[in-house]
Amino acid sequence: MLQEHSVWRLAWDHVRSVGLSRPHTEFTYDSPAVAARLVHLLRTRRFDLIHVDSLALSRYLPLFDGNPPVICVHHNVESQLLERRARAERSAWRRVYVRHQARLMARAERRWCGRCRLNIVVSDADRVALHHIAPGANYAVIPNGVDLEFFQPTPGREEGHEKGAVFVGETTWFPNRDALQYFCDEILPRMRVGGGDGVPPVRWVGRASEEARRHYRARYGVELTGYVEDVRPYVRAAACYVVPLRVGGGTRLKILDAWAMGKAVVSTSIGCEGLVAEDGRNILIRDDPDGFAQAVRAVLQDERLRRRLGAEGRRTVERHYSWERIGESMLRLYRSLYESPDVGSGTPVLAAR
Repeated sequence: MLQEHSVWRLAWDHVRSVGLSRPHTEFTYDSPAVAARLVHLLRTRRFDLIHVDSLALSRYLPLFDGNPPVICVHHNVESQLLERRARAERSAWRRVYVRHQARLMARAERRWCGRCRLNIVVSDADRVALHHIAPGANYAVIPNGVDLEFFQPTPGREEGHEKGAVFVGETTWFPNRDALQYFCDEILPRMRVGGGDGVPPVRWVGRASEEARRHYRARYGVELTGYVEDVRPYVRAAACYVVPLRVGGGTRLKILDAWAMGKAVVSTSIGCEGLVAEDGRNILIRDDPDGFAQAVRAVLQDERLRRRLGAEGRRTVERHYSWERIGESMLRLYRSLYESPDVGSGTPVLAAR
């Protein structure tokens, strides 16, 4: 769906959000042309199910009353994500505004989840969180997945040859931007203290402004690559995949990609939340800067540890997160909703495990 990204439109959306006490995203994705097209389709065609891809599109849900079952997919618990962002914001006025948005979003989740036949979430942690907000709604768990053919280990001389660390995620997304600053301010200095093997290269792969790229290179010695067509060469060259997220929701596709490539991962608890992640088996989980830095240094210095964590990560995605298995679960779920009007009357919890 096309969005209007002019500064004036974005500012006006925020003003309307505050004035009308509705989540900002309702205005971001508000399109009279889309609404008119939906009304036309509903009048002229018959649909078995309606799939709504997140409550950011809740502005259109009233159009579907009296039509086939509506399934809403929640990639995050948005109110939880906003509340976590509020805690991480450094600016007082931003904290106030984002926390207000979190309350508005929780109210929207409470209102709309119960009006959907089924709400699909990507982890049991998200199911619990959303059920706490909207206890009368119905939920199913279908996890995120990974393309096991596209992302796979490529053993050879180039694998981890730079002995550095990598993160994948564009800095235009606040959780990634906060993770970058946290990593540079708190973790990277601790990684470099007493390092006898020189300074390990650190790459942040993903869309970033030219100004940000210059700033982090000059101040921290961290390379922000900017947009790249294919992240795999950067991940392949690194010895350690870092996920220092402090703000997040849903599950992190970046960890699934890294596991699929057989990479050793060091993450915060929030970074690997909702995944089949076990500290010391397929990942190292550290929530304090000292522990995170020590874990990264251990991975960089210990090839046996890298190989063990990477192999377990690959086994984890093969067992739990292949898109083929997840797609089959999704199709079975949708077929059951279509064939049986009683499905969704309880609180199903399904998983592609």
